[in-house]
Order: sequence, then structure tokens, then C-alpha cells
Amino acid sequence: MPRVTSLFPISPPPKGPSPMSERRLRGLRAFTPSKPAKRSAPTSPTDGQSSPQPPPAPGERESSVITAALYKKGRRSSTHASLVETFRELRRHPGGMAWIGLYRPDPAELHSLAAEFDLHPLAVEDALEAHQRPKLERYGDTLFVVLRAARYMDAAEEVDFGELHVFVGPDFVITVRHGAAPDLAVVRARMEDTPDLLGRGPEAVLYAIMDAVVDGYAPVVAGVQNDIDEIETEVFSNAPGVSRRIYELSREVVEFQRATRPLAGIVGGLSAGFEKYKIDEELRRYLRDVADHATHVTERVEGFKQALQDILTVNATVVTQQQNEEMKALAEASHAQNEEIKKISSWAAILFAPTLVGTIYGMNFDHMPELNWLLGYPFALLLMGVVCASLYVVFKRRDWL
Repeated sequence: MPRVTSLFPISPPPKGPSPMSERRLRGLRAFTPSKPAKRSAPTSPTDGQSSPQPPPAPGERESSVITAALYKKGRRSSTHASLVETFRELRRHPGGMAWIGLYRPDPAELHSLAAEFDLHPLAVEDALEAHQRPKLERYGDTLFVVLRAARYMDAAEEVDFGELHVFVGPDFVITVRHGAAPDLAVVRARMEDTPDLLGRGPEAVLYAIMDAVVDGYAPVVAGVQNDIDEIETEVFSNAPGVSRRIYELSREVVEFQRATRPLAGIVGGLSAGFEKYKIDEELRRYLRDVADHATHVTERVEGFKQALQDILTVNATVVTQQQNEEMKALAEASHAQNEEIKKISSWAAILFAPTLVGTIYGMNFDHMPELNWLLGYPFALLLMGVVCASLYVVFKRRDWL
């Protein structure tokens, strides 16, 4: 395999341990565990293959070092249980590359690692705090890359986001993960199966990690697309809770967009660096492939955001139509009720007239002239009939009857 030019200027290693190396070793001894901790929790992701280890002693914190291995010419030469052993072996056999995987390290571990590999304090602070936006930064001869990985949870129908910090130096790659995604064990296994690619140096490992993160977006895109299709069906079938689901999915898409949109700038910055330092052309082609996939994902996410906005507008229209129909039905029911009340009121008024006449002449006063009148009874009947007929005509003309 032809010699690969490195993105990082590397000076020849000094013969024998340097005073700085010994000082760093003393700093690492303070936190190096006597035995590697066992990561047996089923939800804890792994960075590589390692044999089962005994659990930590009572009161001892579980180590965040998942895998620490050295590679020479693209092949794993040794695996170490502690960072100090990894450092010693790397300095004892220069020309190799250390690939260290950490999972949610505590400040003591990461600061000791920073002293070991001269990591910039700002980058270390970002790696500890997490919740960073995807970005690419250079500190001297070290690259610091922040990526947001994602995975689709089928059972919950939601997107789970993880955060990955990558330190890439002349002879080392350090990954710090906050979350289950991505599965770096797959990346490590893939690279170890292709020693020609792994032998191209830390830049090749960075490419493989970015490629895994971008490829991991594909199931998320498919899952979100399926959710959008289901929501479209629910909107027109008047399913309950569809507005809440649209809102929750919109938030996930916005978060997904924050993870994917900066990728174009990150890949562009790496491409410029690869071009400037004359990195192997094959790696540049691989990086262009990552850029193409990232662009495709970004465009799909932009389409999801627009589709959800359209669905939200349609849902608001459908809800408004439903409310209008309900109001119309209530108005029709109210109108019908008013018509019935009119009829009842009309007949009550008509029947009230003869009742009033009969009540007046039924009071049995001694001096009521009509009671002794020969035509009093017919007159009372005629009066009741005329009043009732008059009221009927009036109500009929007003469409109350």
C-alpha cells in the first residue's frame, strides 16, 4: 500500500521516555483502575470487542473506557485495560495508532486523557458538557469533531439522538459518546476487516465514523417518512390526538435538522483540509461519498419539515371545518327547537282565551248582568270562538303554526 500523507504534521518520536511523558504517566496513575470494569448493562453501548471483566470493587466507579487498542499497519497489535498502558505501548512502539473509546467519562478521566494527548481545554470542556451542536474545530495538530447520531425506536415511534465527540490527532483517535448511538463496535469491526483502509491512519477512522453516523440516518428517515404517511391518513380520518402527534413529530424533525444541517460545513472543512495537506485521493473520494449522503439526508429532512407544516395547515383546516359543521348542527337544532317553542306558545295562547272567558263568568258574583241574559251563554261561546280564531289567523300569518 502506498504511503499515506497525514493531515497532521508529525515530528519524529524521541528515543526513550521524555520528561513530559513521565509526567503524564504520573497523572494517569491516579485514576487508572486495577481491573477493567465490566459493562454488563444491556443498554450500555460498546465500542469494540472485549472479554468479560469482573465488576468494580465496592465504592469504586465503573470505568468509562470501553476499548483502548493500538494498531500498526491497519491491524490491531494490542488491547489494553487502562489508558496508561495504552500510552506506554504507543510510546514504546512509535508509528502506530491508538484508538480509544469512552462512554460518558467523568472529568478526572477525560482531563487525564487531555494531559496525555495535549487536548485543548475548550474541546475537553465541550466533550464533558455535551449538548453541543455538530461542528469541526482545529486545535493545533488535533481535530475536534462533534456529531449528532440518531436512531429510530420502532416500539415508541420516536427518534433517539446521541452525541459523539471525536478527537483526531497524528497518532490517535479518541471517541467520547453521550448516548447509545452510534454503535462504534460495528465501525471498529468494519475497519479491522479492511486493514488497507485502517492503515491509512486516523483520517480513515474519522471517515468511517462519519460514514456510520450518516448511514445511521437512513433508518431514521424511513421511520419519519412512515410516521408522516400515518399522520396524513389520521388527519383525514379524524383520528383523536393527531394534532399532538404532529407537534411531537415536528419537534423531532427540527432536532433532526439541527443534527444534519451542519454536516455540509463539517465535510467541506475536512475536504479543504484533505486537499491542503494532500491526503490520499482514495480517502478524499470516500469523504465525497459521505458528503453526497449527508446532502441527500439534509434535503429529505427539509422536505419532512415542509410536509409537516403543510399537514399542520391541512389539519387546522379540517378541524375548522369540523367545528363549523358542529356549529351548523347546533344552529339547526336550536332553530328546530325554536320552531317547536313557537307552536307550543301559539296553541297555549289560543287555548288561554276561552279559559280566560270561562274563568271570568265562573266567578259566581251576585250582580253579573250576563248571567241572567237570555243570550249570555251563546254570546260567551261566540266570544271564545272569535278570540281563538283571531289568534289562530295571526299566528298562522307569522308562520308560528
